[in-house]
Amino acid sequence: MKAWRIENDDGIDALKLTDVDIGDPGPGEVRFRVKASSINRRDFNTVRAPSARDTPLPRIPNSDAAGEVVAVGDGVREFKPGDRVASCFFKRWQGERMRASIMASALGGAEEGMLSEEAILPETALVPLPEHLTWVEAGTLTCAGVTAWNALVEQGGLKAGDTVLVMGTGGVSIFALQLSKIMGARVIATSKSDEKLERARNMGADETINYVDTPNWEKAVLDLTDGEGVDQIVEVGGAGTLQKSIDAVGFGGHIGLIGVLTQGEINPLPLLGKSIRLTGIYVGSREMFRNMNAAISANALKPVIDRTFSFGDARAAFNAMGEDQHFGKIVIVDED
Repeated sequence: MKAWRIENDDGIDALKLTDVDIGDPGPGEVRFRVKASSINRRDFNTVRAPSARDTPLPRIPNSDAAGEVVAVGDGVREFKPGDRVASCFFKRWQGERMRASIMASALGGAEEGMLSEEAILPETALVPLPEHLTWVEAGTLTCAGVTAWNALVEQGGLKAGDTVLVMGTGGVSIFALQLSKIMGARVIATSKSDEKLERARNMGADETINYVDTPNWEKAVLDLTDGEGVDQIVEVGGAGTLQKSIDAVGFGGHIGLIGVLTQGEINPLPLLGKSIRLTGIYVGSREMFRNMNAAISANALKPVIDRTFSFGDARAAFNAMGEDQHFGKIVIVDED
């Protein structure tokens, strides 16, 4: 079969389409045809500079995959040929506390990724897909969807009536907007693009802030919440925006720290004075994935797709990610 591989530090143009033999599934393993694989910021950064992330080379990138089971090994009980499945970000995270051994099982990094025609994973690293989703839509769930769900629900305890701040219009942020709305929350969205903010409002965002026009956006958030601050923030900027998030969140609120896009120092005193919970979020477990899929199915939620690219045009998909103009997810599709 064919797979895209990172073989050196020369970036996107050096991605190589090559023949790979993955063999047959062993005991407890499932072989599946990959129909769709979306690109996450982490995948883009890995392809662009693998050595900076200590990525073993050569390495097949991407954590996300939606596909159809073609064969199962001895002892597999949950799946059979023809079933529709999605990969879990971590091969070995079922639902327990995060451990170093789990962190070392991330697909497309420490472990081989999903940008291939077929793949083999343990059945415990797969989940069934919501029936109403297309292959393209289902190929977006593994990283961005589970990350947003973990931040908001598993760690943040999101409930109806809460107010949530989402930053930007990338994959995690759009999932956070959608999940917040199906849970009955109020959403404030930020972006530097008025056009994207209008799209966010059309998706249900209750208020929007252009953070270029309003650089002190944390004060605008306080104004929109009568000085109380929001209950939760899905923080995708990193240290450069974290201080503003600390100022914008309310007493007893939760910040799910996801992004590491910028650097900077923070004053930790407000974390104490406001009893803020700050949680580092690195995707989530198989159990969280199942919980999210149940909510997606019950509400017929449809992930937002920005663009699709064919499997043979994977380099162009990564270049499109680098342009940073997307709204929702960029997906590589192989439906032949």
